[in-house]
Amino acid sequence: MDTEEFQLPRSQAANERLHAMIPGGAHTYAKGDDQYPENLAPVISHGRGAHVWDVDGNRYIEYGSGLRSVSLGHAHPRVTEAVRRELDRGSNFVRPSIVEADAAERFLATVPTAEMVKFAKNGSDATTAAVRLARAATGRPRVAICGDQPFFSVDDWFIGSTPMSAGIPAAITDLTVAFPYGDLAATEELLTRYQDEVACLILEPAGHTEPPPGYLTGLRELADRHGCVLVFDEMISGFRWSEAGAQGLYGVVPDLSTFGKALGNGFAISALAGRRELMERGGLRHLDDRVFLLSTTHGAETHSLAAAMAVQTTYVEEGITAQLHALGERLAAGVRDAAAGMGVGDHVVVRGRASNLVFATLDENGQPSQQYRTLFLRRLLAGGVLAPSFVVSSALSDADIDHTVDAVAQACAVYRKALDAADPTPWLAERPVKPVFRRLA
Repeated sequence: MDTEEFQLPRSQAANERLHAMIPGGAHTYAKGDDQYPENLAPVISHGRGAHVWDVDGNRYIEYGSGLRSVSLGHAHPRVTEAVRRELDRGSNFVRPSIVEADAAERFLATVPTAEMVKFAKNGSDATTAAVRLARAATGRPRVAICGDQPFFSVDDWFIGSTPMSAGIPAAITDLTVAFPYGDLAATEELLTRYQDEVACLILEPAGHTEPPPGYLTGLRELADRHGCVLVFDEMISGFRWSEAGAQGLYGVVPDLSTFGKALGNGFAISALAGRRELMERGGLRHLDDRVFLLSTTHGAETHSLAAAMAVQTTYVEEGITAQLHALGERLAAGVRDAAAGMGVGDHVVVRGRASNLVFATLDENGQPSQQYRTLFLRRLLAGGVLAPSFVVSSALSDADIDHTVDAVAQACAVYRKALDAADPTPWLAERPVKPVFRRLA
């Protein structure tokens, strides 16, 4: 379909309703309509498998489902059946449910590098609990984050380091310092500069590039030598790298790690896991000062725990991680061939691990461009592909990937025209998409 003919009147009306009642028009900034071409931000009606339908009746092949949380596809039968079984049994009680013990056992069997686990509802609570625990265990105030990675928490210790730091006192912001991914020397210099002040190093162990040889092992050694806690944020790498996360794949054991996203296949659940010696400080069987680790009314909803157990069983029994890698490799090869065939192979660039693909849109000078991203997204949407990334789910079929590659090829043909004109503006129609982290709306 030509993008001039592709319109979403019902979605536009729904977006207006959302903005009238919800700041930003969505409950997650990454889902905001500013992340999509103007007036072409679909509002979803429902989804099944690798497909979603918007309120205008259009069907899309969806990538990055639920911000990488729905890795098995929407309404996966094993997950929904497990949830249904618990719904009739009650979801929340005044004392722990036996399901909490079952879910903890299943998690620790799946992630054997951890000795204890505590569940919550979102990733931010888990990472903030890890930071609080590290500060309590070390008696140190500073948090060292990997500055090359986009997100760790909605809480002040992280958001204060971003351009959206309004409302966060400098006294808090000053306690967060950053180190570069892959550079052990720079990290050691940071730890030396703030000798005996850094409570923890927190990072995604792997991202759009593989860790350099020896890097994670070197971080482990640095943390031990400087007496700080090593925290792996496995929100994304958990399950997509291996069932036991990146720590299971690369064989480097952090002191603490956090999981979420794929853990519930869209149901709200996250986890803080780690060494018993540290985790027990948030418990009742120790002699140290008590740490208010995680205490959430809804953290142990029975149906979300059931969803997590079903997800873990499905991953192990059906080899889901291997499927994600195979699908991602097929998609990446197809997109690269399509881009090269249209003469934009140096401008539409697929990056990342096969199970966690993203794409870059580069301008005439090889620089990242929001304008060219807008052009690309407009054409994909018109072609029935909803793809803020190319992160796959196991529900994708070969036919879905073939359709996606065809849509990419059509988008790349227009991309080539814009490059030849050295100006994508005529193909944008309206304002370009915007980065999430920016100072002004």
